[in-house]
This record gives sequence, structure tokens and C-alpha cells, in this order.
Amino acid sequence: MLEPPAPAVLVEAFANTVDVEEGSDEIATPSGLADWLRDRGLLDAPGAIPAQVHESYLALRAGIREELGAHVGDTPDPQMLAAADRVLAEHPVLVTARGSLTPATGLPVERGPLATLAIAWSELVTTGQAARLKRCAEHTCGWVFWDVSKNRSRRWCSMKVCGNRNKSRSYASRRRQAA
Repeated sequence: MLEPPAPAVLVEAFANTVDVEEGSDEIATPSGLADWLRDRGLLDAPGAIPAQVHESYLALRAGIREELGAHVGDTPDPQMLAAADRVLAEHPVLVTARGSLTPATGLPVERGPLATLAIAWSELVTTGQAARLKRCAEHTCGWVFWDVSKNRSRRWCSMKVCGNRNKSRSYASRRRQAA
């Protein structure tokens, strides 16, 4: 089984802070976001995250989720991608002589994790591994998962649940059309 690299684990966890099926959002509030970042060791400063910075995290997450949906054939919303790109443009990273990326110095402490998320996403895209990170094709689910299939063809987070739902609906539709 192909294990996801650390950047994929981070991006997957960030994208899955929203649960479409349950209607919940771990980072819906600035304090929820701060807790989520602290739990992952991305933020060690106490205090609240300003509302404008919180909005930046939400825009980045929405843009990444849109792009991950494209990996299963969805058409991403260009406005959500543009909003995420604007967030990324505000968070510079430094390239070391050895080729590693780090958040630029001087970023406010609450914005450092945004740069870390940008670096993780960039590493996945540049290595081609982003193609294995997908948003479930079942739109009532939308869970982000790491595709372990040999040919990267998996479309659903779970064949037993989401894949079965989709195939059952397709079958019922074909039966109705035939009748």
C-alpha cells in the first residue's frame, strides 16, 4: 500500500476540516482554527487569530478542495481558485541553497502556518503526488482521500459507501429510462 507523504497528510487533514456530509467545520471560527493549528504543531503562540487571517485560511482550503475535485472530473470554480491564489501570493516562502522551502521571515505568527500549508501543497503539485490526493466524487460526501490504486483511478473515498451510492443511483436511473 502506498503511504501518503507528510505534505499529503497535512493537506488532506486541512481539506477535511470541513465535513460536507455532517455539515460540520472544525475551523469555522478563529478559535477553532487556532486549536486545529496548535493540535498539529503549526502554531505555538497563544491568542486568537484575527478574522481577516481566518478568512484567508478558509479561502485557501476552499481553493484546494476545488482543485482536488478536478482530480475526479469536477470543474473547479475559478473564483475559488483565484481567491486561494490571492492568499498564496500574500505568503512568501524562501528557497534554500539545498532546494528546501521555508516560510519567509517576518510573517506574523498566525500567518506562518498558511505558508507551511502552501509549501506542502506546492511540494505535492511539483512532485506530481497531488494527483493521488482527491475529493470524493460523491458530492454529498466530499471527503478528501489519498488514492492508493495502482493507476490512480479511484474516485470515491469508500467503494462500500460512496461508490455504492453512486452506482445504485446510476442503476436506478437506467432502469427508469428503460421503463
